[in-house]
Amino acid sequence: MPEFGAAMWFLVATTCFAAFVNGAIGYGFSSLTVPLALIFYTNRILNPAIVIIEVFVNVYVLLVNLKGVRAVWRRVFPVLLGLLPGIALGGYALTSLQPGWIKFATYTIILPLILLQAAGWRRPIEASWLVGLPFGWMLGILYSVTTISGPPLAMLFNNQGLVKHEFRAGLALVRVAESSVTAFVYYQLGLFISESGSLLYVFIPSVMLGIPLGSYVIRRIDPEIFRRICMSFDAWIVGFGLSRVLIEIDLVQSAWAYSVMAAAILIDLCLLYLFLLRTVRFGQSDGLGELRI
Repeated sequence: MPEFGAAMWFLVATTCFAAFVNGAIGYGFSSLTVPLALIFYTNRILNPAIVIIEVFVNVYVLLVNLKGVRAVWRRVFPVLLGLLPGIALGGYALTSLQPGWIKFATYTIILPLILLQAAGWRRPIEASWLVGLPFGWMLGILYSVTTISGPPLAMLFNNQGLVKHEFRAGLALVRVAESSVTAFVYYQLGLFISESGSLLYVFIPSVMLGIPLGSYVIRRIDPEIFRRICMSFDAWIVGFGLSRVLIEIDLVQSAWAYSVMAAAILIDLCLLYLFLLRTVRFGQSDGLGELRI
């Protein structure tokens, strides 16, 4: 049993909220937990614990959405094949690169994806091997290095025009594969260490409480507005994390580093204002929420 200092209590609050969001919209546990937890922990300690939790969470989500698998498995199959070499390469990078630079890569990749989602970026993408294989390869690298894959997967499936049950099933199918294979790769690389195991004392109760609660609450509120508010929170904390890591790896002086966070907040506030304006004008959310949850 780990000692519950300030960092651990901070992680408790973070994971409870992240599990709540995951239960509500189908993803978000790692994309909300990782940016904040990286303030106190490195990816090498954090990732193995998150992957173990996500194996079980993703299997649960897949079982709940089994009806949609038949309609969507052909679309996600190229992505699943592309995942395998990407995860192996990402796992090797995790053991080889300096932790500060891994944090920097995590934040700089995730922030633009969040802001693109917040902007409602939509481009029709045909489900094909030409798209699926390279996307899966890049997704595998991203997930095994950061344990984050929800934002790029959501963008792909939204732009492929998947309806609600197909979106959830496709997301769960890919995430079961990526978390299971990543857990195996981590085991082969010897990344499961005692420090990672101690984080499970926080993650397990948070998931058991947060996911059912999120599933219950989302039935009573507008899912798109909730998802959009969570996205703003995510953008702000990623901006803060990126500013912190720029100081940590001596790329930017401390005073100027926080201009990155300020820019992320300003951009997101503009996008949030436009979203709320559309919502009020048309009396409902912009329609994209039907595909994103």
